[in-house]
Amino acid sequence: MYQPKKIIVVTGHFGSGKTNFSASLALALAAKGEKVTVVDFDLVNPYFRTADFKDAFEKRGITLRAPDYANTNVDIPSVQFDLGGLAAAEGYLIIDVGGDEDGAVALGRYSHVLNSYAETGELDMLAVVSFRRYLTRTAEEAEQYLRGIERASRMKLTHLINNTNLGMETTAEMIAESIPLCEALSARMDLPVACVTVPDFIEPPAEIPANQVMRVSVVVRLPWLPKSEAVE
Repeated sequence: MYQPKKIIVVTGHFGSGKTNFSASLALALAAKGEKVTVVDFDLVNPYFRTADFKDAFEKRGITLRAPDYANTNVDIPSVQFDLGGLAAAEGYLIIDVGGDEDGAVALGRYSHVLNSYAETGELDMLAVVSFRRYLTRTAEEAEQYLRGIERASRMKLTHLINNTNLGMETTAEMIAESIPLCEALSARMDLPVACVTVPDFIEPPAEIPANQVMRVSVVVRLPWLPKSEAVE
């Protein structure tokens, strides 16, 4: 299973499952007794964001920091917290970044701070990829998007997360089919595959090396469902 560094920046294409991965990782670390802070750094998308899990995080001792007006109808993104200070604090810091280049532009504002941690080996920048999503169905398409994220953020990706899924309709077969695609992307970008996520309601395909399997729950729910359907 993926062993995170102190600071974990999570990025990728819209719909790749960044938020589900970020929330699952935070909950897994907290379950081990680790101190965890999650930063909702999505200044673009009003839905499927880590701010949706405020109550669930509080119950598990996870600190959540989100932009002003997150989860409201006010379209005025405003970050009023010290990301550098959060990075220097004790415990793990998970930064859930908005999708594509637009979302990564805001991260570039802090690239000088975060890159200093990358240089000392204390930071991972993860690219979450789902080969079942529009415009990232091939290694070539996925690389195009991820290169754009690197340019916009002024940071370098360190690992790939194969998060190929269709939510609750995910099957072992579709995950297995994604393995050669992710291997091709890994070769094209010279990036290791940190893990392959497998929903906890199916068995891991035999094609995935045991040390790459990361079991996750589907914690993100559609925005029109009642809150009771979200993780508790």
